[in-house]
Amino acid sequence: MHRGAGPVSYAAPVLGVLGGLVGVADTIPYVRDTVRGSTRPHRGTWLIWGLLAIVACVAQVADGGSWSVVMTGTQAILTGAVFLLAIRYGEGGMSAADLALIALAGGGVIGWILAREPIVAVGCVIAADLIAFAMMVPKVRRDPHSETVSTYALASVGGALATGAVGMVDLSLILYPAYYCVANGAAAMLIHQRRTTGAADPQ
Repeated sequence: MHRGAGPVSYAAPVLGVLGGLVGVADTIPYVRDTVRGSTRPHRGTWLIWGLLAIVACVAQVADGGSWSVVMTGTQAILTGAVFLLAIRYGEGGMSAADLALIALAGGGVIGWILAREPIVAVGCVIAADLIAFAMMVPKVRRDPHSETVSTYALASVGGALATGAVGMVDLSLILYPAYYCVANGAAAMLIHQRRTTGAADPQ
């Protein structure tokens, strides 16, 4: 029986495209600040994020994602671009602790390859993504001005839009954009909190 297109299905394309546009908008100030030297991305963190964005995008496509893939696809491209900038302008990523965390996060990617199940892939992505955030936290606590707070705030909005763009109740499709919204919102609040409590002055 044909059920017709409801409000959610009509909204999904709009929310999906908006999520992708927000993804572009949140990267522009980060790239600008990185080139200027005021933002210093953590190389290990952005390496993991670049790989995971690709995994998340492929996983959503494999599980039938449509408009929600716009955000993850955009992030796969833009996150990779930031990592390339981080090689020259960033910091960290080569200490023993960093390499151990990168290897652990790599286990998330391997888990996806072996499982071949979208929901397992998304779970692995989220676990590895949390490791990437953990690598960045000491730098943020030490010098919150070395990150661009608006990038994370806008990324949180993009995640919320992508969640709405899923257009169906499917955990494997909703889980990653919802997590992306919450995690980036938490990062923005951490950076803001460290700045307002008088952490290191901007350089």
